[in-house]
Amino acid sequence: MRKSTRSTSATSAAAKNGNQRLKLPEVLEEIDMSRSAFYRMRARGKAPKCVKLPNGQIRVRRADLDAWWETQASV
Repeated sequence: MRKSTRSTSATSAAAKNGNQRLKLPEVLEEIDMSRSAFYRMRARGKAPKCVKLPNGQIRVRRADLDAWWETQASV
């Protein structure tokens, strides 16, 4: 496995401003949900806002995931 060449200061700066983009497995682990359940929620418009990359992969901004968590706490 290759180690990222991205500096830790760049990563921490992205995390501070909420622009950190999480990979789908990271999101699924954090919200403790299966991939299929996540895609069902996404199809119904109930999942956090996702960004689809040109290569087909999905990313979720940290700020969007945190905002989604807040809405789930009130449901």
